[in-house]
Amino acid sequence: MSPHRESAPRSGPVVLPGAPGPDLLHGAILYLDGVTLSFDGFRALDRLSLSIERGELRCIIGPNGAGKTTMMDVVTGRTRPDEGQVYFDRNVDLLALREPDIAMAGIGRKFQKPTVFENLPVFENLELAMKKRRGVFASLFARLGSEERDRIDAMLGTIGLAGERGARAGALSHGQKQWLEIGMLLMQEPQLLLVDEPVAGMTHQETERTAELLVSLAGTHSVVVVEHDMAFVRSIARRVTVLHEGRVLAEGSMDDVQNDPRVIEVYLGA
Repeated sequence: MSPHRESAPRSGPVVLPGAPGPDLLHGAILYLDGVTLSFDGFRALDRLSLSIERGELRCIIGPNGAGKTTMMDVVTGRTRPDEGQVYFDRNVDLLALREPDIAMAGIGRKFQKPTVFENLPVFENLELAMKKRRGVFASLFARLGSEERDRIDAMLGTIGLAGERGARAGALSHGQKQWLEIGMLLMQEPQLLLVDEPVAGMTHQETERTAELLVSLAGTHSVVVVEHDMAFVRSIARRVTVLHEGRVLAEGSMDDVQNDPRVIEVYLGA
């Protein structure tokens, strides 16, 4: 059993100078090495190793049960692996942190179903997301300054909701709610954004706009997208990782993985 399972995660960033594992010379923002996790005899992750470069947009694909969601659960602290190492931002040991501290360290996760404050205006959703970093007590009494208002206005432009700033979030379309939640995560200034099936249920126009948004974030942020829509993946992908049975099956450009016989056999079909 991994030593990480023997003691409770500590609160606050655990930075290990010269920690073993991460390749510090190649700028990885996220590094997983030999991560293994079993549930009742089923190995959800099997010595999984991968790295995400700083500022990269990476797409992760694979059949159901390949370990995509489990991998994100491990990175965000929702699930602890049996073995392996997970490092963030060069030398922060994520396995030593609790879930809220991982978020505070700079990792944001967007689940498939959007979660917004539906009875509040779009602007206030972004305001509340920004205030999460201050703590609950400070948020109750804090008033927005001009710089903070400008920052929210800029985010409304980024996510394409400037015209909906006063609209109730619950009245937005499905796609608009997805963009709002992405904006809410971005207000918390994450370095790494994990996005799970962002275009499920979207119209063609919303899908195109989502592709533009995610591509625009790369460089400023590192973005990992899990998605089953191959047309969407092709529209945004620079590098694609294919998971199968909890391991990396293939990795490369979209053309590389689409033409890989192993990927065709287990996922894309003949």
